Amino acid sequence: MGILGVISNKLVMERSDLLKNSKAKLMKNKFGLASVLMTDEVAWIPRHNNDPDNYTLPHLINYRANLQALKDLEVTEIVGINSTGSLKKDLSPGMIVIPDDFITLTATPTIHQNSAVHIIPSLNEKVRQKLIKAAQNSKIEVVVNGTYWQTQGPRLETKAEIKMMANFADIVGMTMANEAVIALELDIPYACVCSIDNFGNGLLDKPLNMEEIIAGTRKNADSMIQLLHGYLKLSA
Repeated sequence: MGILGVISNKLVMERSDLLKNSKAKLMKNKFGLASVLMTDEVAWIPRHNNDPDNYTLPHLINYRANLQALKDLEVTEIVGINSTGSLKKDLSPGMIVIPDDFITLTATPTIHQNSAVHIIPSLNEKVRQKLIKAAQNSKIEVVVNGTYWQTQGPRLETKAEIKMMANFADIVGMTMANEAVIALELDIPYACVCSIDNFGNGLLDKPLNMEEIIAGTRKNADSMIQLLHGYLKLSA
C-alpha cells in the first residue's frame, strides 16, 4: 500500500483519529512551503493552514506548493475533502456529493509558466469509484455524480450568481478545481468528496449567514472521516 494524500479543511483534520502520532513536516519546493502531517498511511495537508490564528483564505492558498509536496512524498493518489454550498433545493445541507466534473471561469494556478502544455481537466474516475465504494461499505449515503462550480473567493456569491450557476452545476466552492488541475499536471490521481454545508445565497428565503455554514461543516465532518477510514481499508 502506498501513501494516500489528503487535502482538507482544519475541522475535519482535527476530528480525525487518522492523525494520531502524526509528525508535522514543513516541506520546501520550487513553489514555496507546504505543511504536511505524516503517518505511515497518510500525508495530510490542511489547505487553510494548521494555525488557528493564521487562516489562509482560498485565493491565497499556495496550491502549487501543496500539490508538489505530495508529489515529492510519492503519494499514490489524492483525496480532496471540500466544503460546498448547494445550488439545488433537493441537495440539502448534510448531504455528501462525489462530483464527476467541475466548472471554473476564473484563472487556475498551473505548474507550467513558459511551456505550451494544455491538459484536459478531469477528476480521476478510479479514485472517484473508490470513494463511492468506501461510502457504500460504510453505509454513508452519497450523491455519486455532480458538477462543482469553483468561484475565486473569499467572498460568497450574489443571489444572481447562484441563480445563474444553478443552471449548469450542483454545488459551489472555492478550492477544488485548483487542486484537481495541478494534480493532473503532476500526474497524481485526484478526486474529491464534498460536504454540503449550506444552501447557496438566495436559494431559500432565509438569509445566508456564516454561523450556519460553520455549523454545517461541523455536522458533516464525522461522516467525511468515516468515509476516509473506508477508503484506506480499500487501499490496504
